[in-house]
Amino acid sequence: MAFLALIFLGIRFADNKRYSYTHNPSRVSKELQNKNSSSYRQIMKATSIFGGVQVFNILISIARSKVVAVLLGPAGIGVLGLFNSTILLISSLTNFGLGISAVKDIAAAGETKNEKRIAKVVVVVRRLVWFTGIFGALATLVLAPWLSEVAFGNDGYTIAFVWLSITLLLKQLASGEFVILQGLRKLKELAKANVVGAALGLAASIPLYYYWRLEGIVPALILTAVFTYIVALYFGAKTKIEKAKVTTAELRVEGKSMMLMGFMLSLSGIMVLGESYVIRIFINNIGGVEQVGLYNAGIALISTYVGLLFTAMETDYYPRLSAVASDNTKSNELVNQQSEIALLILAPVLIGLLIFIDWVIIILYSSEFVAVDVMIYWAFLGMFFKVPAWVVGFLFIAKGESKLFFWSELVSNLYLLALNLVGYYYWGLTGLGISFLISYILYLIQVYVIAKTKYGFSFHRGCIQLFAIQFGLALICFAILSLVSAPWIYVVGIPLILLSALYSFKELDKRLQLKELLNGYLNKK
Repeated sequence: MAFLALIFLGIRFADNKRYSYTHNPSRVSKELQNKNSSSYRQIMKATSIFGGVQVFNILISIARSKVVAVLLGPAGIGVLGLFNSTILLISSLTNFGLGISAVKDIAAAGETKNEKRIAKVVVVVRRLVWFTGIFGALATLVLAPWLSEVAFGNDGYTIAFVWLSITLLLKQLASGEFVILQGLRKLKELAKANVVGAALGLAASIPLYYYWRLEGIVPALILTAVFTYIVALYFGAKTKIEKAKVTTAELRVEGKSMMLMGFMLSLSGIMVLGESYVIRIFINNIGGVEQVGLYNAGIALISTYVGLLFTAMETDYYPRLSAVASDNTKSNELVNQQSEIALLILAPVLIGLLIFIDWVIIILYSSEFVAVDVMIYWAFLGMFFKVPAWVVGFLFIAKGESKLFFWSELVSNLYLLALNLVGYYYWGLTGLGISFLISYILYLIQVYVIAKTKYGFSFHRGCIQLFAIQFGLALICFAILSLVSAPWIYVVGIPLILLSALYSFKELDKRLQLKELLNGYLNKK
């Protein structure tokens, strides 16, 4: 409940600027405090807004899966999954990572406040997404027979992939509009576009599944892509941007850095997909398909349900960091602020899940999946290290260090794969949780050393202190789970959850002035 209160306050009051702080007599100190508090509030506001968006998207995904399961059965889920995974793979190979790389250039242009510069970068992005979208569509069109053979073992779905080539173009065009909104930090418009697009896509799909059954899958995917593009176009048009002319030479110069960075990001994404694929094959060969199912459930809980916070933070954090990336002092300050807010929000959630994870697994899956709980315990400890590592890692992308980012990710994926293989071979699913923890400890050390060497980065004392306290509470919970059985786990664990939440509230109050904002709101009412 305390965590929900924090989120409510973040949504309700984060952008309220009417209240000043009178407890510091020094005007210079007060101005600095207000400036820092404003930055913390922006982080909290964006995290709250897009955390809600991610929750909505997950609910839409669950609803879609339920509809497909009821109307189409296991066969429908299988066909839909193969279509989606194949299109996702082709998209990741042909979109050149513009969905991430172009955000940096737009954010940097936005920081200059130069309308002509902003307009020129926007034109470049829109042209590049057309080129890459057409490239993806043509690749799907040409490879349709081969894709059908690979995905389904026959050429019976060739025509389906020919039609689905349309979605590659539409999704890339929609991505271009989302990139513009994100880069210019039009958070409300971006959030609305995500929610409306997901809702319309689901609403349009249900009648097609109902009347056409399996034959409705391809039309549903196309119609969803059409609605997503229309919604993205609508909200993108609401952002007033000057018209600009860009020559072919200018397009080549402006687009080169975006495409190079995007290409490196695409390679990084492919490495992640490859590592994930290899470990699943390895688990299947050693432990069987049931072990793969347990692993999938555990990773989904860690990366999807808990990981939604990272997606929510990235939406605003990346363009803000890109805007100040040329200034090491400002970027280092922002990295510390983002790390603090992320840890303060996530720590009570992780500690709460540590105590109640068996119930969460039963609610989301079934009692058959409880066997994965020990793996999740270890992985949740690893999440404490993933937070600062993830935040620091964005420095390389924001500063345009594409080669450095690529080699850093290559090294981390190699030792993650090695640790996963060794961990599962000797200790099964528990070993995978331990390897998750070790890999993110190593990754944090790796990115910290690089950032400190190249940019003079360091964590603030306050950031280290709150990490130590919250991680210490998590270790106590971990020990309780190992030594105590139910119902005493809840008797001892619930006070620790409350202690973590209260500590987070206290520290967030220091940074966001939550009490003053709440009092001001209540007085206004």
